[in-house]
Amino acid sequence: MKLLVIRFSSLGDVALAAAVTDALLEANPNLSIWFLSTSSYQPLFNKNPRLHFVGADLKNQHKGIIGLYTLFKTILSKVKFDAVVDIHDVIRTKFLLFMFQIKGVNTIRFDKGRKEKKLLLKGKIPFKKLPHTTERYLNAFKNINLFAELNKKNWLETEKSPFVFDKKSRGNVGIAPYAAHQSKEWGIKKITLLIERLSSCNIYLFGGGNREIKQLKILTEKFDNCTLISSNYSFKEELDIMAELDLMISMDSANMHLSALVGTKVISIWGPTHYYLGFGPLNNEELIIEKSIEECPCRPASIFGKITTSKQQECAEQTMSLISVEEVLEKTLQALN
Repeated sequence: MKLLVIRFSSLGDVALAAAVTDALLEANPNLSIWFLSTSSYQPLFNKNPRLHFVGADLKNQHKGIIGLYTLFKTILSKVKFDAVVDIHDVIRTKFLLFMFQIKGVNTIRFDKGRKEKKLLLKGKIPFKKLPHTTERYLNAFKNINLFAELNKKNWLETEKSPFVFDKKSRGNVGIAPYAAHQSKEWGIKKITLLIERLSSCNIYLFGGGNREIKQLKILTEKFDNCTLISSNYSFKEELDIMAELDLMISMDSANMHLSALVGTKVISIWGPTHYYLGFGPLNNEELIIEKSIEECPCRPASIFGKITTSKQQECAEQTMSLISVEEVLEKTLQALN
């Protein structure tokens, strides 16, 4: 079977999709997958020769309806697909699915669970753990009789890191202080205090964007045991480095999922969001740091971190302020041991 799978963004969701496609290919030896996504995400898909990555340039060449139609025509001319599966469910992917439907190709759209997530967020259904995003992805493929289960292993093959690690320290610890939404950030002041307490470890800093890089450079100047990884290495090289860390400390962010993808233990810090909504770190939920619903009844205040009201903002600040440096330090030392 030849299958086209579409998921453009975000980085964390595409990382979860990479784990799912790996499991599908392993469980279905007659399956070949063409994965359509943002071009820069290609390093997430290097493991199986039956996985073919199709890069899209949504900001230039494939921007807008005309650009998407050009992308559709290009894909259509290369492979005759048995089915197309949309695991993103946004306007762009709906348009592409519609074009394939016109051509008579079987199309499937996954159930994002929007309604259920909103009801849980508003307290209109009992607070319970909803299906993980990977489970929702896998359920979509069952519609075309493709079955698989995620296995507990590294889903991405990495190469030897271009970085030389100091093995004499207590541990090589990555820290990713940022997230796509600032509401999910613990705060650079607490990160600074944590680094001070981890003086016997080597610290490797991850983050993107001008604001983030500027602040991370200040930390590397302040602490001799800090090294800035992001902006100095390619995305692929970052993944290779991440795979050799003893531990990653991350927010509820893409770096959390990337660490799990390469098999590195990850401590994740959660504030206004909650892993019950389906975005928890694969195989690392026991390392989540959060305040319980009893301690912070306002949680969760957001599905993925977007804040639109003052009440949500207050909850975000409260939930993060209650997580202490000592709490994260203790969990870190336990994980390293």
